[in-house]
Amino acid sequence: MQQSAYLKRLFLSIVILSLMFVVVQAQSDEGEPGQMTNQLNPYGGADPWIQYYDGYYYLATTTWRSELIMSRSETLAGLKTATPVQIYAETDPSRCCNMWAPEFYLLEGEDGNLHWYYYYSAGTSGTLDNQRTHVIESEGTDPMGPYHYKGRIFDPVNDVWMIDGSILELEDELYFLFSSWVGAYQSVFIAPMSNPWTISGARVLLSQPTYDWEQSGANVNEAPVALYHDDDVFIIFSASSCSTPDYKLGILTYNGGDPLSPTSWDKSPDPVFQRSDENGVFGPAHNGFFTSPDGTENWIVYHANDSTSGGCDDGRTTRVQQFTWNEDGTPDFGEPISPGIVISAPSGDNGIDPLPTFDELILSRFRSMTYDTGYLRHLDAVARVDVDPSPIGDSQFWVFEGLADPAGVSLRSINLPGYFLRHENNAIIFAPYDGTDEFAASATWYIREGLADPDWISFESYNQPGFFIGQRFGVMALVENNDALTDTMREDATFLEER
Repeated sequence: MQQSAYLKRLFLSIVILSLMFVVVQAQSDEGEPGQMTNQLNPYGGADPWIQYYDGYYYLATTTWRSELIMSRSETLAGLKTATPVQIYAETDPSRCCNMWAPEFYLLEGEDGNLHWYYYYSAGTSGTLDNQRTHVIESEGTDPMGPYHYKGRIFDPVNDVWMIDGSILELEDELYFLFSSWVGAYQSVFIAPMSNPWTISGARVLLSQPTYDWEQSGANVNEAPVALYHDDDVFIIFSASSCSTPDYKLGILTYNGGDPLSPTSWDKSPDPVFQRSDENGVFGPAHNGFFTSPDGTENWIVYHANDSTSGGCDDGRTTRVQQFTWNEDGTPDFGEPISPGIVISAPSGDNGIDPLPTFDELILSRFRSMTYDTGYLRHLDAVARVDVDPSPIGDSQFWVFEGLADPAGVSLRSINLPGYFLRHENNAIIFAPYDGTDEFAASATWYIREGLADPDWISFESYNQPGFFIGQRFGVMALVENNDALTDTMREDATFLEER
């Protein structure tokens, strides 16, 4: 190989490997430890839940798919670049799809030991009318699992549409909070639990959308979450339709007595957290709570949109901010802060923000030499080359340092968080990273001179040297670079990076 061609190949490798780290280095030089900016993801951050446990932050969000994911980082800002890992996948058609609203708690199991219980909503393919609540159980105390399916959580008397399951712990008893429809009103319910996976009594209606601010777009009370402060107990819930910019938070305050009695809870006539047109934050709701590493601060995590046109989709992103307490003991969430505003990280977290602005995050597309406007893309889990693929997010990727070798690269989908381009039985597919060495090896590629044009690039497999991403019989597959490779097959294996 001529020296100039080698240098060109080396330059291409360095450029692509640098994409995810240019802004990291800039922030390392200019940023301050213990500072960060919202938001935690540029895409796919709906219904977020964060726990800080044993030195790490753990984040889960809605996937809309047949899998549950988790990200882990020693710093809160580090969740921006942490790779989401699949912790559970489902094939049972009765609960396979539309997985929403993850929450996970460390609770005592039937063996007397602590386990993580990861609650989520799921249903059947092709409809949202069959959503129910389910839970998986960790084998130990690692929030990343492994997990196994534990059961469906339901009220036998009212086994109906039921979402946004959450745990309330009060006086050593467990209660289940959730949302379900009563006529035209999506409402918040509570039910007693005999263990973390079983409702042991009839559900009780706690809150219906009766105020105007709970009825924007639809009559909705959902996503109830318990909040504790000294001797006070609250339930924070989301109100109005998530399709509107007026999706917001309301509050119920426990006034003593039987938690299963509606009279034991007082609803505030006003919302406690809502849109900020001045700050450009719309629909801030569906939240969780966590504490700083040193336990001195309270933080809220929630999702929001950047415009009034945002809806109930993957355009919602995960936001965080500290909150305080009013003199009467109620929470003061303040106003949702603008994306890009520098804030102090949680107390005890001195990390440096790896991505102070997502606007600088470079997205790559890979145009095939075979077609003028044909691009590498995913169609569900299948890799393809299509002409003018739509939506454009199906053909956009973040280029990471190789999962198995930092000298290589790994391509992560922008709109399938946690999914990487890999080979399996010689087929080229997209799959969620499962944390294994086998996956990492099959999802790592070396950038080489284009097989059909040295000014373009080709992707050589890390663990099958000499084999490249190409096509066989019209299907994306590994092809071996040898004398039998035709000119057309070489073109199929040659790409031009576009940003």
